[in-house]
Amino acid sequence: MELWLGGHQAARVEVMESLRNSLEATIRGDVVSLLSDYGTIPSLSPAFDHEWSTSGHIERAMALYQDWIATRTIPGLTTRIQRIEGRTPLLVVEVPGTQDAGDGAVLLYGHLDKQPANDPWSSGFDPFHPRLVGDNLFGRGMVDDGYAAPLVITVLEELAKRGASYPRCVLVVEACEESGSPDLDAHLDELLPGVGDIRLVVCLDSGGLDFGRLWVTSSLRGNLVMAIKVSVLSNGVHSGEAGGVVPSSFRILRTLLSRIEDAETGVVQPAFLNGEIPAFHRDQAEKLARELGDPLQELFPLVGSTQLMGTDGADRILNQTWRPSLSFIGIDGVPSVSDGGNVLRPHTTGKISLRLPPTVDAVAAQQQLVALLTADVPYRCKVEVDVESPAQGWVAKDPSPWLARALDEGSTLGFGAPVAFCGEGGSIPFMATLGERFPNADFVATGALGPKSNAHGPDESLYLPAAIGVATSLAHLLASFPS
Repeated sequence: MELWLGGHQAARVEVMESLRNSLEATIRGDVVSLLSDYGTIPSLSPAFDHEWSTSGHIERAMALYQDWIATRTIPGLTTRIQRIEGRTPLLVVEVPGTQDAGDGAVLLYGHLDKQPANDPWSSGFDPFHPRLVGDNLFGRGMVDDGYAAPLVITVLEELAKRGASYPRCVLVVEACEESGSPDLDAHLDELLPGVGDIRLVVCLDSGGLDFGRLWVTSSLRGNLVMAIKVSVLSNGVHSGEAGGVVPSSFRILRTLLSRIEDAETGVVQPAFLNGEIPAFHRDQAEKLARELGDPLQELFPLVGSTQLMGTDGADRILNQTWRPSLSFIGIDGVPSVSDGGNVLRPHTTGKISLRLPPTVDAVAAQQQLVALLTADVPYRCKVEVDVESPAQGWVAKDPSPWLARALDEGSTLGFGAPVAFCGEGGSIPFMATLGERFPNADFVATGALGPKSNAHGPDESLYLPAAIGVATSLAHLLASFPS
């Protein structure tokens, strides 16, 4: 590392500024060009495109990335698409380490499947026609998580050009993360026996509370997604005849949801869905609130006089990262307002997303939740619950001394400020899966997500300075990997 950074501080700064400038040029050029092509492909995750295997969109995205990666000048790079019958494909890229990098390997992760774009985007913007406005590249999948794979490849190519030391790297890019990664375990079973000693796992599907530093995720919530269908009739009937006699399927669904969430406060009540918040994470939330004020207060596009839940900045951080929360994310069986007739409908289906504390067992919680929703159903009506694969939460272990130092130095080089740690409200099932498989490895979950990135929502965008800062930090991290 000293060889390529130089022995004196001035030389080190000059080399790192040169590195950052080169990374920026490639990201603003080749990477933006790739993402602009990728953005036109509606590679929806299988949970949202049930015909994914015949629509071909995921395959198109995989081929686009594989072809682009194959053009990069990295010694020994190999790329292949791993296939398992009945499952989404996995893009695997392997780069041998330099001779002085030792035997350890780094596993890096990204995904290229996307969420749908149901909500309208701002005038002039289209989720599947990327648009660069200033430093923001708008389009579905730009920040979640299309940029990750080309960012890793750009970093490795730049290190190789400069003769820097870097470890053996294995990049995996999956196509079902937005569906809870149900295919990932099967792919890892096939892949991992041949990848060697994984000493570091880097996931580029996260972010932080601002764009002023590198944020490393200290915990992730789990997630349960399920559709609850309440049926009371075989067909709709006149509400004047049935109203007050036949129970409303919507009211019954609302009653069942109240078993989970207090309708007044939004507090998730069952004990099996709650967990103890460790003192360290409470203290970390207080520290962030002192340093950043109330970082979530300006994060969301609130309408009118809407107020956030929580008593203060620290309480809101804990609400977002360590407490359970219920979101009602979809509904079927309900006509639009303009089409709604005077009919008591036969059924209502509601889809919920329940975020779990990082330490709650997601599989056990899902079983108990289904039992809670289907026991003693009001009016003995028919209730069906269709569940997706549960996503387990995750808590990071303390980084090794070399990693803590490299993260801090990398953040300073990439952003001009030291690294910061914070829990994340979302779920990355990959982290819990790999945590079980590599209990002795270091883990880094980071990325370019930040305020107004709006992943999953309208006007999703990748903030290019954040991507450049993350790339610079990652380059330093890989060059600092101990031999």
